[in-house]
Amino acid sequence: MNWALAWQWRVGTLQRINLFPIKSCASLDSTPGREYDCDVLGMSINGIRDRTLMLLDENNTMVTARGYPHMKLIKPWQVSDNGIIISAPEMPELELDFKNLESPGQDLRTSIWGAPVDAKLCGDRFNKWFSQFILEKNTGLKLVHYPYPKPVKIICDDLKNMPFMRQEDSGTFNDGTSYMLMNLSSVDDLNTRIMNPVEPLQFRGGFEIKCDEHEPYAEDNWQWVRIGDEAVFRQVAPRTLCIVPNVNDNTGKRDVEGEPLKTLKSYRSFNHSSPLLGIHLGLRQPGKVKANDVVYVGEK
Repeated sequence: MNWALAWQWRVGTLQRINLFPIKSCASLDSTPGREYDCDVLGMSINGIRDRTLMLLDENNTMVTARGYPHMKLIKPWQVSDNGIIISAPEMPELELDFKNLESPGQDLRTSIWGAPVDAKLCGDRFNKWFSQFILEKNTGLKLVHYPYPKPVKIICDDLKNMPFMRQEDSGTFNDGTSYMLMNLSSVDDLNTRIMNPVEPLQFRGGFEIKCDEHEPYAEDNWQWVRIGDEAVFRQVAPRTLCIVPNVNDNTGKRDVEGEPLKTLKSYRSFNHSSPLLGIHLGLRQPGKVKANDVVYVGEK
C-alpha cells in the first residue's frame, strides 16, 4: 500500500497510551512526551513491554482479573531501563529487572484462550509475593515471562476467520492481538447510558483516541490507522469484551449490577456472544508513538 497516498482523514489525537507489563494488572503511568516503540511483539518503552508477564496457577492455567478482580490493584512503576517496581496494598515493594530474570528449569506450556504458548518462570520470590497478595497464601501462583523475540502463539479461535488477521498479530500474552484501540467518544456515549460512568482504562485498550468531532463507534469502520509519522496499523477485528471492564481500576471490585457490560450487551452485541467496543489492530509498519500524536485513518 502507498502510505503517502493513504491518509485522507485526520480523526483526532492519541490522548493516552496504556502499557500493561503484567497481564490483568494495572498499567504503567502514561507520561506526556514519552515515546513508545511499536514493533511486531507489541508496545514497549525502555525494555519494558506490554503483557510479557503473566500469572499461572498450579495447573499452568492463566490467572486473570476475571477470577481475581483485585489483580487490577497490582501496580508496576518504571524505575530504570528494563526495571520496574511492583506494588500492591499492604505489600512490600517488589523489584523486577527484565534483563535478569532467573528463568529456572524448562519452559512451561500454557495457553491463552485455547492458543498454546510456552512461558519461562521468573523465580520463587515473585511466586510467593503474587500468591500472598492474590490468594493470601505463600504458594499457588507462578509469575512467568514471554521468552521469544517474535510472536509464536497461534491465532485464537475467536479471530481465526478474520480475513486481515495474521499469525504475527497475536503478540505475547495478549488475549487476541498486540494492539487495541479505544475511541473515547464511544466511551462517552456509553457513559450517557449507565448510572455510574466508567473510566476508559477499564477497557484496557493500549491506545485511547480523542476524536476531533464527537463520533461514537466511528472506529468500527476504520480500516487503516496511522499514529504519528511512522506507525501504521490495520484493523483486523472488532474487540469483544469479557467481564474485566466491570472491575473498577481504583477499587479492584466488580460492579454488582454487571455494568458496563450489561448495557453494552443491549445495543453492541450484534451477532457476537459478547458486546463490542474498540478494535483490534495488527501492526503493518513499525514506529514510535507518543501522547498527542495526530491520528489518521485510511479507507474510512
